[in-house]
Amino acid sequence: MARYVNVAIGQLGPVNREDSRAQVVARLMKLMREARQLGADLIVYPELALTTFFPRWYIEDEQQLDSWCEASMPGQDTLPLFELARELQIGFCLGYAELSDEGGVRRRYNTSILVDKNGDIVGKYHKVHLPGHREHEPWRAFQHLEKRYFTPGDRFSVYPAFGGLFGMAICNDRRWCETYRVMGLQGVEMVLIGYNTPVHNAPAPAHDDLSLFHNQLSMQAGAYQNGTWVVGVAKAGTEEGVDHIGGSCIIAPSGEVVASCVTKGDEVAIAHCDLDFCQIYKRTTFNFDLHRQPQAYGPITRLKGETLLADGSPRVKK
Repeated sequence: MARYVNVAIGQLGPVNREDSRAQVVARLMKLMREARQLGADLIVYPELALTTFFPRWYIEDEQQLDSWCEASMPGQDTLPLFELARELQIGFCLGYAELSDEGGVRRRYNTSILVDKNGDIVGKYHKVHLPGHREHEPWRAFQHLEKRYFTPGDRFSVYPAFGGLFGMAICNDRRWCETYRVMGLQGVEMVLIGYNTPVHNAPAPAHDDLSLFHNQLSMQAGAYQNGTWVVGVAKAGTEEGVDHIGGSCIIAPSGEVVASCVTKGDEVAIAHCDLDFCQIYKRTTFNFDLHRQPQAYGPITRLKGETLLADGSPRVKK
């Protein structure tokens, strides 16, 4: 019996500083209703969907920073989304800033959750690859202070849901091959990725014209090389004066784009995804048991940066 999941992109346009949680949740609910009318089993929302992308500002006030975060999920403002999911019998994946108390230690995470058709959270992920910088850099047109505000996650897990094996990643994670491979080794069949990506890259402005290309390239490679579906969903458009890419799309295990958004605003696109299609790649070209050679991959986990020369000798750092 084939395993099909109808997956919807729940792309968002800009969320501005003055927009309340209730206003944003109303937009998410509208997208959810549209997705369900189209027959979706699951709708995927962007990274930090509930707020503007606040790491663009240098903020020293801890209370202000905490105000961008959710201390519980669902909370008072987000509960209606969970209730609607339960009513419509549709799952969702949502990105948000999480405030966590871990044994008396307060931490913030850039978080994504997977919610089933009953409105129950069945998976949670903390962003591993935090981009940007820690200290105030006023020379930038806007800041990117995720390294300052968030604690990095430490694992890529896979969750049984919707009849298959699902994983999550967030924004910059999509650029790193290890993201997909760690989940691929767990048999992942669909990776859900929300992102907020500015067009302008302050440290490398020469990349600006390639932003959409790099976005799609990294997700297509991850899908193909691990025989998995990949769903990438943007918060797009000009948010607080910063232009963000769109490019939300659903990619098959073949690496082909099968659905995409065409605007930079709130938009739904949908694809009929056959999870068994993954096996065409997992059992042939990317049959890990047959073809991988992990004894040759030691530097991947032993080293963090470029510390070896081509002949394998240590690089002398000056």
